[in-house]
Amino acid sequence: MRSTLLSRRRFAAGLAAAAAMGPAGLAARGQPEFIADADAIREDLRKRVLPYWHDTAVDWEGGGYALADDAVAGRSKPLEKQLVTQAGMVWTFSLAYRKGFSDTMRDYRRAARHGVEFLRTRMRDPEHGGYYFAVSPDGTKASNPRKLLYGQAFVILGLVEYYRATRDRSVLKDAVALFRLIQEKAHDGRNRGWFEHFERNWTPLKPRDPNAVVEVAGFKSGNTHLHLMEAFTELYMETHDGPVRTALLEAVDLNRTHFHPEDPSKSAFHFHPDWKPVDDPRSAGLSYGHNVEFAWLMVRALETLGMRSAWPHFHAHLGHALRYGTDRERGGVYHLGSGNAPATDTDKVWWVQAEMMAALVDGLRNRPDDEEYARALRLLLDFVAKYQTDPKTGIWLDTVTADGKPKSTGLAHSWKANYHDVRALVRFADAMG
Repeated sequence: MRSTLLSRRRFAAGLAAAAAMGPAGLAARGQPEFIADADAIREDLRKRVLPYWHDTAVDWEGGGYALADDAVAGRSKPLEKQLVTQAGMVWTFSLAYRKGFSDTMRDYRRAARHGVEFLRTRMRDPEHGGYYFAVSPDGTKASNPRKLLYGQAFVILGLVEYYRATRDRSVLKDAVALFRLIQEKAHDGRNRGWFEHFERNWTPLKPRDPNAVVEVAGFKSGNTHLHLMEAFTELYMETHDGPVRTALLEAVDLNRTHFHPEDPSKSAFHFHPDWKPVDDPRSAGLSYGHNVEFAWLMVRALETLGMRSAWPHFHAHLGHALRYGTDRERGGVYHLGSGNAPATDTDKVWWVQAEMMAALVDGLRNRPDDEEYARALRLLLDFVAKYQTDPKTGIWLDTVTADGKPKSTGLAHSWKANYHDVRALVRFADAMG
C-alpha cells in the first residue's frame, strides 16, 4: 500500500538506517535517513498529491476551486466557496509552479491564475473593499459578505505567493491595497492589535455575534493575529514597505507577549480588546498546532525583519508540545491541551501534524544534533504514512483518533484545502533532500 510520504519498504529502510546509526550517528552525520523520505515526498507531490488537487478541485466552469471530497463518501458539490481555502489554493498552486512541479498535463501557474481571477471578480467587494468570507458555488452571490480578518490575511498570503511565481505587479498592488484597508478599518490604534469581525461595510460585529464564524466576536484571537503576522511577513519580504514593517513588528510583539509567551503553558486563545484575560471556560486551554506554528513563523518573521531569531522562545514551544502534546509511542501530535498537563483532546488533526512537521524541520535546522527532534519527526512521518493518509489519493484525512482510526475522512472541504500539508511537505523536501 502506497502512502503520500513514502512506500512502506522505503520507510522501513529509513527506520533501519536510523536504528543502525544510533544517536551518535545522528549527531555526527546530521539526519541522512531523511534523504530517502525527502525524495519520496517530492515524487509523491509530483505524481499524486498536486495532481489530485489540480484534477479534482480546479473548477474551470464555475470559477475558483470546488472543495468537496471525502475518502469514504466520495466527491460531491460544494455548498459554498470560502475565502480561506480559495486563497490557500492560490498559494499552493503558485508554490507548485515556482518549485517546478508543472508538467505537460498540468500547468500550476494557470491553476493559480484561475483562483486569482475568482478572488478578484467574485469575492472582492467592489463597494466597500476587502473580500467576502464566502460566496455561492458559482460565485454569483455573496453567501457570507462579512469581512473577517482571518480570511483577509489568507488573501494577502495567496496574492504574494502568486506574485513570486509570476512577478505580476498588479497582484502585489492588490495585496498592498488590502493591507492598507486592514490598517484603516481594523487596526486598534488605542490598544494595538486588530479587531477581527465586521459586517460587509466594516461595521464591527457585536460581541459574541454568532456570525463571527472564526473565533469569537469582540475578542482578539491568537489564531487571527498569528496569520496576520504570517501575511505581513510575506508582504514585507516582497515590498520592504515601512508601514508593513511597523505592522509586522507589532504583530510579532503581540503574539510573543500575549498569545504565545515564553512560557508555553500560559498560551491563550483570546483576549479582550484591551488585553485583559478572558475568563470564559470556552477560551481556556491551548492548541499544540498553533503553538508550534507560531514558533516557526516567528523565526521566519524575525529573520525577514533582520532581527535575532529568538530560538530559545522557539525551542520552548516545540519542547512543550513534544512533552505534553506528542504521542511518543505511535507518533503524531494531539489537538488540544492545558498548561503543563497531558493533552485534553488526543485527536490528531491533519493541519496540526503539518505544522509540527514544519516546526521540527526548523528545529533541526537550528539544532541538527537534537536526537529528540529527529525521533519525533521520524515517528510523525511513520504515523501520517500509516494512519492519516488516504491510500487511494495520497491526501491526508482530516482527523484520526490517537491510535489512528479514521474519525473525519474529509479530503477537501470549505475548511480543508492543501495549504498546511503541502507547505510542510515542500519544506521537508527542501530541507532534507
